[in-house]
Amino acid sequence: MTPVILPIGDQGLLVRFGETLTDEANLAAVALASRVERAGIGGVVEVVPNLISVLLRYDPRAIGFERLAGEVRLLMAPAGEQVEDGVERSIEVVFDGEDLDELAEVTGLTRDAFIAAHNARPLRVLATGFAPGFIYCGMHPDALAVPRRQVVRRQVPAGTVLFAAGQTAVTSTPIPTGWHIIGRTGFRNFDPGANTPTTVVAGDRIQFEAVAL
Repeated sequence: MTPVILPIGDQGLLVRFGETLTDEANLAAVALASRVERAGIGGVVEVVPNLISVLLRYDPRAIGFERLAGEVRLLMAPAGEQVEDGVERSIEVVFDGEDLDELAEVTGLTRDAFIAAHNARPLRVLATGFAPGFIYCGMHPDALAVPRRQVVRRQVPAGTVLFAAGQTAVTSTPIPTGWHIIGRTGFRNFDPGANTPTTVVAGDRIQFEAVAL
């Protein structure tokens, strides 16, 4: 895995660790974002980790692209370096989603067995974003990997628990989605009135727990 450093306009630098989502690429992105945050590079105004990349927004009056790229290269984690675990959280889910039975059938499991397999271990937060407070968690075993839906739903409510591509996601605002709906939760990772509007960050671990209606 060779990281690629790219300019994004005249105020952005993107470090990409692959073309597809893998644990290795995601861990590298999380590690770099953490190192850049701790380094406090002058001129960097925002660090945005994504699933397999990190976007740095910078003030070109304070630092140029080439100099920033050099600083970033010095912060690259050695291959295979472990990322420190973040906060472990528990999220209670009512598993009553309209796609749950179909997913169980596709994966060759009963409804209860699918839920048990889904909740078998904590999942790492791969990234947050896309919509305010949106959480990507993964990765599930290959036996649970299913593609996204072919038809996009116009809107699902906040607190919808979604499943696709070996991941589970949790919404905090109403959004359109092509993911499968497996349940709902009262947890929200977004409070627009709070000083820090989101609390979950990449690297945290989520243990999903089934609760009754």
